[in-house]
Amino acid sequence: MDTEHHSGWRRPEILLLLMAAAAPLSFATWMALINNFAVERAAFDGADMGILQSVREIPGFLAFTFIALLYLLREQTIAIIALLLLGAGVALSGLFPSFVGLLVTTTIMSVGYHYFETAAQSLALQWSSRERAPIVLSRMISAGSVASIVAFALVWFGLQFFDLDFTVIYAVAGGATAALAVLVYLAFPRFNVDSEQRRELFLRRRYWLFYVLTFINGARRQIFIVFASFLMVEKFGLSAATLTLLMLTNHIIITFLAPLVGRFISRFGERRSLTLEYIGLIGVFVAYALVENVWIAGALYIVDHLFFAMAMALKTYFGKIADPRDIAPTSGIAFSINHIAAIVVPAGFGLIWLINPSAVFYTGAGLAAVSLLLAQLIPHDPDQGNETVLSRPVARPAAA
Repeated sequence: MDTEHHSGWRRPEILLLLMAAAAPLSFATWMALINNFAVERAAFDGADMGILQSVREIPGFLAFTFIALLYLLREQTIAIIALLLLGAGVALSGLFPSFVGLLVTTTIMSVGYHYFETAAQSLALQWSSRERAPIVLSRMISAGSVASIVAFALVWFGLQFFDLDFTVIYAVAGGATAALAVLVYLAFPRFNVDSEQRRELFLRRRYWLFYVLTFINGARRQIFIVFASFLMVEKFGLSAATLTLLMLTNHIIITFLAPLVGRFISRFGERRSLTLEYIGLIGVFVAYALVENVWIAGALYIVDHLFFAMAMALKTYFGKIADPRDIAPTSGIAFSINHIAAIVVPAGFGLIWLINPSAVFYTGAGLAAVSLLLAQLIPHDPDQGNETVLSRPVARPAAA
């Protein structure tokens, strides 16, 4: 189903953009405050933070259960309910400044976040043609970045000028996400999809490269998400307001560059886009292992997120090689694969961090190098039957 077939503002792409904006209002606030909140209020060290982040990723690993929900609910409804859970988890976070309390509220928040991401990715691929998918996904990234800018700006002003308590900020941010979820539920019709989605678990041999790259991306991404921000606080002593300002700057840049990235993928293809991303990430991780200057560390944080926008190429690659009926179940399975390493990496590398923080980032560079090699197996024109350069050519009917 192409979003262009619907007129007016009550069409699928607008719904996707509004939902994509709703999630970061609370999730970006949680990310901006969690390191300082955990250190200042709950006395966390690196190992505690690693455990918390591992727990945060468990719902992502269980995203394959999304398939079971398809028997009960439409994907659109699942996405809205997930937004409500995300908002509730964040709203409650400030009320429980303890190790156990943060584990519980983080789990609630994470269930909502990961089910929403699974549903949103699936719907974007189903509601968009393969030609428009990079554009739609890039617009969703931009919408999320705009919402993150709003969230980070309000957090920064709240901390810097009004000395707001963490509890108040978490409650407002979580409430905003929940309110938007209710709004889109009431304002939009229930949209159909062209292909009935399969409702069983499966792994297809022809998707193997997508699975492997997804797995490595999950491990590599967790290294940066967890430990780059923590480095800012532990090594360079950034305050919550300063860290929020850095994230705000990052999302301002992403807002304008994400559509350009989408057009780049559409023009040059997934193979070249992912190659560029992985080469860049190798350099970023090595630099982070050696950095001693807070300004350089901040610049690396922004550059990493610019390369991360290229990761949408992996989603559009799957959209091109997938049977349309496989999109929803494989989106759930892919999130689970992505989070297998994500559960282990934060806790395991949290212990490594206590011994040698640089080793954590060197490992990230190594994983990016492996991804770079594997990306060369993506064809220049991926399609069903042409999933990798190793695939046997599919016989085409002779021209009449």
